[in-house]
Amino acid sequence: MSTDAYFTELTETLRTSGVPEEQITRTVDELRTHLAESGTTPEEEFGPAAAFAGSLGGLAPTPGEPEAEAERWTWTADLFNDRRMLAVHGDQGWEVESLDSLGRFVCRRAPGIALAWEYRREVIAGRRRAAVFGALEPEGWELCGEWLVYGYFKRPKAATAGPEGALRAVPRTPVGHLFLSRRAKALLAVWAVASAAAYVSMGTPGLAVLVALGGAAMALLTASLETRKGEEARRSKETQTPS
Repeated sequence: MSTDAYFTELTETLRTSGVPEEQITRTVDELRTHLAESGTTPEEEFGPAAAFAGSLGGLAPTPGEPEAEAERWTWTADLFNDRRMLAVHGDQGWEVESLDSLGRFVCRRAPGIALAWEYRREVIAGRRRAAVFGALEPEGWELCGEWLVYGYFKRPKAATAGPEGALRAVPRTPVGHLFLSRRAKALLAVWAVASAAAYVSMGTPGLAVLVALGGAAMALLTASLETRKGEEARRSKETQTPS
């Protein structure tokens, strides 16, 4: 079966299942992109079209118009732990819709949908913003939230993992809402002692200043580390590339 015939059958099967045209178009475009990168045939990569259509999970909510019965869950993590937890929760089908004013991840998981998501965090402050967006958008990454100097990006795993991006089952909604790394817990303990000392010596204004400075220092430190790692990776790649 040719690639066009395969996607025609996949499209008709999804349409018969009641999937909206917009979602069908988006899904087929993502799968075609994946095939172009993998260099394989659709049968080799996804299996029979009808069976693969069923594994995609059926009807998904229209972007911007989430289903009323969709699961909702808001959680947060420190900057040392957020990417790891995004990977864990993305594999469980949680799609980040936005970050709220407190920096928490506002997520949705619609019933009957079993799509895994992948995420990445990038420093997008200042002149880096245009360069980051220019590099990521052609690869299907979509901005799903901003916090301090960071931008969080998402894309469905089916775009890169093929059938592995569709989940057969999803676990229950997590009970917890806060996920701290060991490093963050240690820093939090130090911060608590420093805050108590600031409050005793300077009162509420001193505590407020300490909180503001602590948050800014954490963001600047992690941003600096990530920028440095990115530069080192770029230099290493340039060194390894034959002239």
